[in-house]
Amino acid sequence: MEANFPPEKINVLLLFDLNPEWTNAEKEEVAQAHSRLSGALLSSGFCIDFLPVVDQYFPERLSAYDSRECVLFNWCEGIPGLHHSEYLVVRHLEQLGFVFTGSGSATLALSYDKHRVKQILDRKGVPTPHWKLYTSSEANGWHQFPAIVKPAVGHCSEWLTSESVAMNPKELHDRIAYLVEEVGLPALVEDFIDGREFHVSLWGNGRVEMLPPAEMDFSAFSDVHDRLCTYDAKFIPGSVHYENIRTVLPSALNKAELAELERVCMAAYRAIGCRDYGRIDVRMRDGKFHVLDINPNPDISEDASMASAAEHAGLSHSDMATYLVFLAAKRHPVFGRQMSSNPH
Repeated sequence: MEANFPPEKINVLLLFDLNPEWTNAEKEEVAQAHSRLSGALLSSGFCIDFLPVVDQYFPERLSAYDSRECVLFNWCEGIPGLHHSEYLVVRHLEQLGFVFTGSGSATLALSYDKHRVKQILDRKGVPTPHWKLYTSSEANGWHQFPAIVKPAVGHCSEWLTSESVAMNPKELHDRIAYLVEEVGLPALVEDFIDGREFHVSLWGNGRVEMLPPAEMDFSAFSDVHDRLCTYDAKFIPGSVHYENIRTVLPSALNKAELAELERVCMAAYRAIGCRDYGRIDVRMRDGKFHVLDINPNPDISEDASMASAAEHAGLSHSDMATYLVFLAAKRHPVFGRQMSSNPH
């Protein structure tokens, strides 16, 4: 933490998406989350301004700000109305010369392409479940069961349900056909590791730190089809998965297991070029950790896993937000120079 540099010297522009089509209840929920994050930054002493992203013309509104006078806190998941546009937001920021928190557009775009990510992990020697890409409904060449069928493009467990777990060739064929023919996406088939799952938050550049890992507890489910984090588990309150998958923090891992988990997660973090922070989803089988997914722009809301992990490490939401700003500020042409010359 940059405890000796005064936050009041840094102007922060908070960028967030605000979809005009959201319900009033959804807008209120988001407004409360923004209020908590901005309050955390203000309590640290930063000067804060706000810029909602409501449409694709937000770069024009950004022109009112001088990139040399602020650090942009990117809390944006995309441009309303444009699917999978998270990386486009950041590409605009890069083109306009802003220094911002989090990963660059190339890393964000890569993270949506699960096929390319798997290729990189394999090439870098990062353990990940055995996999195969299918662009047609013919499930030729796959013989490992249970298997899991995911869309090869996307994020946030889109199209992931209990039916995504296939126990035999027919279930596999049906799920691949559903994704390819009905959804219109190539299918990524993986060996389904029916083991312990961990969501691991990391932060830093150069010297990367692992925060206390969170474990997803599937003990409420006896059916293997249900032992996974579905879309419903993340976003649909009242659903079976949302209500019955418990998050255990910290996870019960011994010292050797923690060290190996840290090694694997840091290798994955670096493999796709995560910057400032990220979350790695991992499963463990027979003592070996396998990387399932890499999220370079995870939720950092006060109740999300990263903030919870930071809190368990003794850091408040304000501490976490402050650290993320400082990580970005080190890259800033003005603030970075001031920080490096700070006498304290």
